[in-house]
Amino acid sequence: MIPFPDISPEIFTINLFGMAFSLRWYALAYLIGLIAGWRILVWLMRRPALWGDRAPMRPEQAEELLTWVVVGVVAGGRLGFVLFYEPAYYLSNPGQILQLWHGGMSFHGGFLGVVLASWIYCRKHEIAPLRLADALAVAAPIGLGLGRVANFINAELWGRPTDLPWGVIFPGEAAQTCAGVTGVCARHPSQLYEAALEGVLLLFVLVLLVRRGGLRRPGLALGTFVMGYGLSRFVVEFFRQADAQFITPDNPLGHVVGGAVWGLSMGQLLSLPMVLIGLAFVIYARRRPQVGQVAA
Repeated sequence: MIPFPDISPEIFTINLFGMAFSLRWYALAYLIGLIAGWRILVWLMRRPALWGDRAPMRPEQAEELLTWVVVGVVAGGRLGFVLFYEPAYYLSNPGQILQLWHGGMSFHGGFLGVVLASWIYCRKHEIAPLRLADALAVAAPIGLGLGRVANFINAELWGRPTDLPWGVIFPGEAAQTCAGVTGVCARHPSQLYEAALEGVLLLFVLVLLVRRGGLRRPGLALGTFVMGYGLSRFVVEFFRQADAQFITPDNPLGHVVGGAVWGLSMGQLLSLPMVLIGLAFVIYARRRPQVGQVAA
């Protein structure tokens, strides 16, 4: 077992006029991820050769698009958490929906928010949506990976109990309440599993795809990202502790579909459509000629 590292969720705190203002690792992860994604977009838009003819938008438009993406991530992520995970609670307490500082964001909701915001931006500026989606897919894994590392530092979204040598002893009464475990409870560091799969591995695959001309097939990078995330999240859910509202004495694994032993968690249920949709985009892109080539 590995003791949880002594890292504060807050990087620093400034007290001004009797109020405390803190910079948290999670906020920094969002900030760095968005800035890195923006710079990747600019880099891609300055290299028309990667696209086969020309980039889908001008490099300077990437900064304007960043604002739309931020709104999509925050609004979609919050509403997704409210609707997918705790609708009854927030229906009874609607005033807390906007209290983002209490936590509660959903990747699947944030993904849908970015899709909607990007589509509106494309319609407004007459940009090919599928080609822009490919660029956003290449930029996304960095933010995902950093966000999962921040989840680990915050000691949240931890995994199920394990006796493997890399099990982590997360702090807090909730993390140490493990059925059938006597004494100290170690858990899977599922946040780091997700960081490795959704961040590092998926970024490597997408960069390799771009270097091999993947952006010349509209929808290929998007499909690879969507399918890759869905598969990664589906696998990690076998090691990740389900959300507390889904766990009952008769359903200790927190399955929302199926039985208590064999079933699907909410994360898996939301990820399955992503795998199928991503696969459809990949098949669609592979069956069409590359941009700049004439169909046979």
